[in-house]
Amino acid sequence: MLERGQILESVSIEELGAEGKCVSRYNNIVVFSEKTVPGDVVDLKVTHFKKKKFGEAKIDKIITPSPNRVEAKCQHFGLCGGCKLQHIDYTTQLHFKQKQVKDNLERLGKIAIPEIKDIIGSSKIYEYRNKLDFTFSNKRWLTDEEMSLEHDTLYGLGFHLPGKFDRVLDIEKCHLQPEPSNSIRLEVKAYALKHGLTFYNVRAHEGFLRNLIIRTTNKNEVMVLVQFGYDDKTIIQDLLSHLIKTFPQITSLVYFINTKKNDTYSDLEVHTFHGPPYIQEEMEGLTFRVGPKSFYQTNSDQAYVLYKVTRDLAGLTGNEVVYDLYTGTGTIANFIAKQAKQVIGIEYVADAIEDAKVNSKINNIDNTLFYAGDMKDVLNKEFIERHQRPDVIITDPPRAGMHEDVINTLLFIGAPKIVYVSCNPATQARDLALLDADYEVTKIQPVDMFPHTAHVENVVLLTKRASS
Repeated sequence: MLERGQILESVSIEELGAEGKCVSRYNNIVVFSEKTVPGDVVDLKVTHFKKKKFGEAKIDKIITPSPNRVEAKCQHFGLCGGCKLQHIDYTTQLHFKQKQVKDNLERLGKIAIPEIKDIIGSSKIYEYRNKLDFTFSNKRWLTDEEMSLEHDTLYGLGFHLPGKFDRVLDIEKCHLQPEPSNSIRLEVKAYALKHGLTFYNVRAHEGFLRNLIIRTTNKNEVMVLVQFGYDDKTIIQDLLSHLIKTFPQITSLVYFINTKKNDTYSDLEVHTFHGPPYIQEEMEGLTFRVGPKSFYQTNSDQAYVLYKVTRDLAGLTGNEVVYDLYTGTGTIANFIAKQAKQVIGIEYVADAIEDAKVNSKINNIDNTLFYAGDMKDVLNKEFIERHQRPDVIITDPPRAGMHEDVINTLLFIGAPKIVYVSCNPATQARDLALLDADYEVTKIQPVDMFPHTAHVENVVLLTKRASS
């Protein structure tokens, strides 16, 4: 039995578990801890516990550091929660991500699997993101050091602390996105403080500045999106004009007026202040327009790797009809179109489907079709009869995986190949277990899209059993 505040002495940290927490055992009780590294020997201080089942703890003292421990690069490490594995060398991160894939497929899926190919690491482990979302707050989070010092303002612009919707950590420098990301954020904050602009109060639902999103592309284009709590055309004009003058590299500057009680903007009107209402990514000679509401993989370089893996596993010869499920803005569909007879994409978000059609048009791709609607409703027998049965199905669902009705439809279709792209090996394993009735897993390729996080993408090729 553990007690809150209890010191657990000389604990050996065994492995990296879920959500970036490491696993150890104390008197046969499993203990999870953050900021530890497999191979560490540490004293832990218990913070939470659940009877005799497990506990959570934080480092009290490092006795012997692991050889896999490195110095975290970011000054905000441990608070913002965005890069929980910065203190673990990247090779070790990849090792445990590969293990995560294997454990999920074997323990949760309980299916026969072939040897898993070595995970493909990211060529960049910093400055790899093309999108960051920052929040304005009139009551920023104060660190222990700041609590004892005088500070000029409680206004902050940064990231929400994990599990705290009303607490924002003011960010001085983030290493996840290349410049001019940090400079733009800091300039917006400095301008706002100088001119007395109010930062949003999420509890009272009042304030002028709500949200700042910065998007960049591999074509060196920059989009800035600002979300305002109310419409004041003069102040908006002055602020955005200042941004354009200070940062001529901004190619698209847009804004939203949001008077709702949440920060979602999918239903808000886009106001374009400068440049076109989109930026462009390039991949293998194809151009993809990314609008203010568009989804695009946030690691552009590694997205190219992921899509090449997907295309290779599909084994296209130019004669196949392909269904691309959860197509989003049609990135995969358009990427593989030249190697297929026809690609049919389905996606829930109607705006995304319109983006997919635009991306086909600007790339002179004429063998794609896109449909919007709930997957389990659109992908039915009538849809299949109206279109030729697919030779290959590519599915890239959200973290929750596929609805069981969709899986049953895939079994009904009986395509010779299914390529399953997943950002959550646990739900992928669950779905593979259901598909195991007619399909066997023949190839597995993990891809790391997000260094310093516990997330991992996994691509699986399923081949229809001869007897099915």
